[in-house]
Amino acid sequence: MEPFNAGWLSLLPPAAAIVAALISREVISALLVGIFTGAVIYTSSTGGGVIIGSLDAVFSMMVSTLEFKILIFTSLLGAVVYLVSLSGGSKAYGEWAGRRMKTKRKSLLSACGLGCLVFIDDYFSCLFVGTVMKPLTDRCRVARAKLAWIVDSTAAPVCIIAPVSSWAAAVAASLKSTPLEDQSMAAFMAAIPWNFYAILTIALVVYLIWRGRDFGPMLTAQAEAEKAENLRQDEEQTEPTGNGGLLEMIFPIALLLIFSFAALLYSGGFWSDGPTKYQFGAAIGASSSSSALCWAGFGTLVATMLLYVPRGVLSFTKCMDGAVNGMKLMLPANIILVLAWTLSGICRDLLMSAQYVEGLVTSFGGDVMQLFPFICFAAACVLSFATGASWATFGILVPILVPIAYAVDPSMVFVVLGAVLAGSVFGDHSSPISDTSVLSAASSGCPVMEHAATQLPYALLTAFAAGAGYLASGFTNGNLWLSWSTAVAVLGGGLWWFLSRQTDSVSSAVTVAKS
Repeated sequence: MEPFNAGWLSLLPPAAAIVAALISREVISALLVGIFTGAVIYTSSTGGGVIIGSLDAVFSMMVSTLEFKILIFTSLLGAVVYLVSLSGGSKAYGEWAGRRMKTKRKSLLSACGLGCLVFIDDYFSCLFVGTVMKPLTDRCRVARAKLAWIVDSTAAPVCIIAPVSSWAAAVAASLKSTPLEDQSMAAFMAAIPWNFYAILTIALVVYLIWRGRDFGPMLTAQAEAEKAENLRQDEEQTEPTGNGGLLEMIFPIALLLIFSFAALLYSGGFWSDGPTKYQFGAAIGASSSSSALCWAGFGTLVATMLLYVPRGVLSFTKCMDGAVNGMKLMLPANIILVLAWTLSGICRDLLMSAQYVEGLVTSFGGDVMQLFPFICFAAACVLSFATGASWATFGILVPILVPIAYAVDPSMVFVVLGAVLAGSVFGDHSSPISDTSVLSAASSGCPVMEHAATQLPYALLTAFAAGAGYLASGFTNGNLWLSWSTAVAVLGGGLWWFLSRQTDSVSSAVTVAKS
């Protein structure tokens, strides 16, 4: 289908989806509203029957944007998780961890640390950390929305500053045909200190966990969790039928980590005769994460059955039935992923939203270098939030904005690169139609819209602080120390304001109660 430059109308479909989600509190219908809004805009602008043309556009885009390997991996992971729970491994782990991590702080710091360690791929991090930590955080009465926020905040924000990750490879690919093409990995490393949003997001997570504080909708969610109102049972609770112990929990998870790591190296040509042979970082960079995760998921499922059946933990029939049931539990998340990809594709490929944002940036930012880093960050934030696609965002903006920065002021090129990557992560982290938002919510047992609503105030505060840092970088000719000082000061001031308001509200409530 031929693309059509819809101008500002290209941003209307995601806006309609977000408004519909806020009204209905249900993400599937909201995504459908956004999808058909975009399809109607496209067909009414290009001619043809609105109804039939819109349906044809929707189904064509759904097929072209479908990532079957990601859907297969989520289904395989659902099967493994169900078998672990069915075997009694999850229950045994919960009892073991509960004896050692009896406080919210310890359980949340464990989740944060695990998320930072699993930095190879954001999809794997989202599904792995939430699945492993949910029994423990439930036991400590932590809101699942809070767990989802931690899972999401240690996925993409960690991957984008990890040199050995699938994200580093994607960034390096986006630098082709730019002045930094021959030093793409060095450019990625040089841009890490300028990725204010990612680093501040991780710092905010650690700070709020350590202080035991929350604000906004997250405070309400945690208060409900304290009263056990938030810790609802999953719709299909898995009752353990096996007599498994910690081995039944640790073995599949360890295998999944090992298989994923080995599969990433293999798909990147680590053991082949090529330029990436025995080159660890290069092989990870050249890997196909979706294929590698599929292989790892399948291998883990087979190995888990081989562990359970011969030892009498579960029968073969129960293993097969459990695997099917686990895949069924991932169906809602997979549906949301498909719809999110479709909406993103309609905006990006049919309505040319990226070109519209690109035009705004080049019109208003090229001649004002002091504002250019901030404009790049803001444009990436808008585009990534509207489409929920971070890789597409920096894949489009980096080849355009980096050459502009290099031509006008080469000393600012890494600042601009960091700003674009930071803005791209913002959308991946906070947009309700982002695939990692969906996966984080699914693995944590939290509704997608609740996750988005509770996380957004934290993300916006961090983005505001990062934006202040990029403004400072432009007016100080790229002074890293002054830029970071500005960003940290704004984040600290915002935190003080929000947390003091919560304290004042609590004090007022106590005063009223006493009177």
